[in-house]
Amino acid sequence: MSAILKSEVHELRPAVVASAAPKTLPRPARKPAAAAARGMQPFATAVKLVLPPLVGIALVLLVWQLIAARNTAFPTPLATFQEALVLFADPFYRNSPNDQGIGWNVLASLQRVGVGFGLAALVGIPLGFVIGRVQFVARMFGPIISLLKPVSPLAWLPIGLLVFKSADPAAIWSIFICSIWPMVINTAVGVQRVPQDYMNVARVLNLSEWKVLTKILLPSALPYILTGIRLAIGTAWLVIVAAEMLTGGVGIGFWVWDEWNNLNVSHIIIAIVIIGVVGLLLEQALMALARALTHEQVAN
Repeated sequence: MSAILKSEVHELRPAVVASAAPKTLPRPARKPAAAAARGMQPFATAVKLVLPPLVGIALVLLVWQLIAARNTAFPTPLATFQEALVLFADPFYRNSPNDQGIGWNVLASLQRVGVGFGLAALVGIPLGFVIGRVQFVARMFGPIISLLKPVSPLAWLPIGLLVFKSADPAAIWSIFICSIWPMVINTAVGVQRVPQDYMNVARVLNLSEWKVLTKILLPSALPYILTGIRLAIGTAWLVIVAAEMLTGGVGIGFWVWDEWNNLNVSHIIIAIVIIGVVGLLLEQALMALARALTHEQVAN
């Protein structure tokens, strides 16, 4: 009898085990709507980035067209675009010293900005370090900077003409004097805001002034220095256009004034766009440099 029961138990055991085993449920099919939504995310992001600027440009063109419709002397956007195609077909022609392509004029202005801006950096950044480091020098230069900083850079142009007897160095002098203040002030502020704990450690370790400058002050003040440089380059490019209108010669500012004398409004509008684009590129380049140097400083 027991043998019969054991055999029945052995026969029933596989069935019990099979019934007790968990059943594997089939995976639900992915919803096509969710997959489609994920596929549309890059497109939606691109639309959010591109659509607002396009709407802004369209609004400017609409206002421009309305102004041109009310004033026949003002060129329409289409007429200005056609003039730009002709202008950029040969931007580097040279017929005479006073008849050159717009490319040469932009390069001449950039050269003046580079020289004046470079001289301002060579003087302004070290002076900012000294002002931020030495209290006596800060008190000595504080009133001078406060007095001269609000003065318009163009007010210095006659002084440059009187001293240098030439328009080109006078324009560079104007760039120098307008670029130096942001560098001096921002560098000095950056040095003054170095944490005092850092300076205490340097004093305990008896570090030399050179090591304090290179290992503590410069890395800590670097973001302020780069901000001053970025502000200075925008001001320098702004001032050179006005300075060249007054001094003449080759340059984008002189080119704008010359086109006004010829009553060529289309070329003036094109020059305004070029000035804006070049200024934007200069600022973006310095911002990229600032990000790269800051990232390298953090990595080190």
